[in-house]
Amino acid sequence: MNIKFGTIDRKSVLTLVGGVALILWVRFGIYGDHVAPSVTSAETIPQAELRLKNLRLAAGTVAAKEERLKKAAAELAEREKGIMDAPTESQAQAQLLETVNNVARSNGISAQGGEFRDKPLTKDYAEVTATVHFNCDIVQLVNLLAALADYPQIVATQEMRITGGNDKKKTIQVMLTVSTVVARKLLPEKKGGTLF
Repeated sequence: MNIKFGTIDRKSVLTLVGGVALILWVRFGIYGDHVAPSVTSAETIPQAELRLKNLRLAAGTVAAKEERLKKAAAELAEREKGIMDAPTESQAQAQLLETVNNVARSNGISAQGGEFRDKPLTKDYAEVTATVHFNCDIVQLVNLLAALADYPQIVATQEMRITGGNDKKKTIQVMLTVSTVVARKLLPEKKGGTLF
């Protein structure tokens, strides 16, 4: 049995042998069983244990920090009960004037006037002031100041001018400026800078 290869058969055999050689080279040459190099850790075991210990300590303080935050928020809410709550600055001024007039009326004093000022205190709070004028005797003035000090909202005497009267009842003329704390957002933003 003698097999003769033709020209077409030789080309097919050479292509087949070349393809098998290429597949074997790719399989065992490129994708062979190479051991991947191991990656070394940047930190040692004692360093990792120390980092784990620090993370555990930090995680242990979270509950205490949350408790302090709740306590501080409750204390702030309690302190802010005294802040005058009004939607606008002019309504805050009107509430302050009404408060002073009501306290004065309860002490037998008829207050007049209502000059207003405002100024920012911090980035969150501002101060609104109202000035009133009235005539009274010294006992009524002392009672008025005590009633303002006991008022549930933060109302403070900022300025007071007392002038003596000429009548036999010994009445005095008083100019009283009181102030209260409001939210800073009520004050209008002042635009422009200062000139040199």
